Amino acid sequence: MAISGALAVAKLITGWLAGSASVVADGVESAGDVLTSGIVLLGLTVAARPPDKNHPYGHGRFETLTGLVTGLGLALVGAGIIWKSLQDISLRHSPPAAYAMIPVAASVALKAMMAALKLRVGRRIRSAALVADAWNDTVDILSGTVALLAVGLALYDPERFIAADHYGGAVIGCIVILLGLRVAHETSMTLMDTMPDEEMMASIRASALKVPGALDVEKCYARKTGLRYHVDLHLEVDPDLTVRRSHAIAEEVRNCVKRDLAWVEDVLVHVEPYGERAFHGES
Repeated sequence: MAISGALAVAKLITGWLAGSASVVADGVESAGDVLTSGIVLLGLTVAARPPDKNHPYGHGRFETLTGLVTGLGLALVGAGIIWKSLQDISLRHSPPAAYAMIPVAASVALKAMMAALKLRVGRRIRSAALVADAWNDTVDILSGTVALLAVGLALYDPERFIAADHYGGAVIGCIVILLGLRVAHETSMTLMDTMPDEEMMASIRASALKVPGALDVEKCYARKTGLRYHVDLHLEVDPDLTVRRSHAIAEEVRNCVKRDLAWVEDVLVHVEPYGERAFHGES
């Protein structure tokens, strides 16, 4: 947030003094980064709270919700950038000063490092909000490149490409909108309890069937609650086992899955009699 704030101030002031619409647009986008990163930080802080009486599944959904807010916020920022960039496009003016490119070039380098760090950590802890913020930084790299190209064209041939600076700002706005909509879509899928991919589901089943006495998995569902998943698993055991022994196997399965898969928060195991599906199918 500190780096994004410093870059935003530098680009806004430099872009205004140099008369560059695309650099100002890039500065507005960086200012939006400070707000979105603040929302992500709030989401991660709340999501880290332990479960309580009113939130037995924890507070993880708040982290996903902040990812959705980040996406929608990006889309709004992008629309504002387009409007501002095209506002004075018909007016004749001098080309932007060359020094407008300095803070933008610095921004591209810094944002590349920030995006790589956030994306790596976000994927490791499975944080939708942090990954969204990483993609936000990735957009900064693209928007900065567009700004550099736009200013460069305006400086190269002011008579032919003086409007390139304004169009560059508009392109940056479009990029930001598209990214915001993508982030909003992905987080919306999480809020709708979309199942994880087949590889992740297969790893849950494989871990459960490692336990002696676990004969088969009839059904298996998983939903993401913040940074990790809650799993509902229907486990098949020998129908002649006592309730006590069946419960013990179910508890071993729960502990084994949680131990093997760090991204699983908890497992609810429902015991079923093995072979009942085939029996009912024949009847």
